[in-house]
Amino acid sequence: MYQFDEPLIRGTMLKRKSQFTAVVQIDGEELIAHIPTTNRIGDVENKNLPCLLSYHPDPKRKLHYDIEAVLLSDDDNWVGINQILSNRLVEHFFREHELDKIVAEYDDIQREVKLGISKLDFKVGDTYLEVKTPLTTINVKYGETIKTLPPKPFSSTDRMVKHVNELAGSLSEHERAIFLQVYQYRITERKERLRSTHYEEVSETIHRAAEQGVEFWEIQMDFRPEGVSLYNVERSTDL
Repeated sequence: MYQFDEPLIRGTMLKRKSQFTAVVQIDGEELIAHIPTTNRIGDVENKNLPCLLSYHPDPKRKLHYDIEAVLLSDDDNWVGINQILSNRLVEHFFREHELDKIVAEYDDIQREVKLGISKLDFKVGDTYLEVKTPLTTINVKYGETIKTLPPKPFSSTDRMVKHVNELAGSLSEHERAIFLQVYQYRITERKERLRSTHYEEVSETIHRAAEQGVEFWEIQMDFRPEGVSLYNVERSTDL
């Protein structure tokens, strides 16, 4: 298990204030917290959602709380929304050899590795690996109190297309390249993926990369206030 320095604090996200901030309530007190994702959380209305927060006492920080996860179901299947955390989780599980199903033999794990005109997230042994944390579609069965909004197509796909192309290009000199989708929750209901405004380009890039040998994997996690455990590791079949 990846353990937090301190157990996360339970609170309620009352409403989203801006792209990066929200009004939250902790023990009856209202304050402003940072949201560590630039996108909407799926199609969910960000009001009155149970949430887990990390506390950062650094006086240089303007906001001392980060919203790390929200609860959208009727069980304890917390949905992690901190996309930066995904890389720390992936590195932790590789170092604990819990991801040997993906890459089994390696002496070194490098972060932020330059490849072509890109910087990819990892080089594990001789394998280049790019991590993505999809939040445009949340694959959990929503609880009865969850309210949804009309889907809003997204357009920020340039970086992903560039990285997938770099992964495919790396195969001329390296044996393997992997595109890894990280779900900081347990998938309980597969939903139709929200299509971007550049869907055709993205789809063509992914399928071409798969034909060239890029492997597509996904991992699911069990997110709790005290830490995050690896729940499932498998090859992606839905490209």
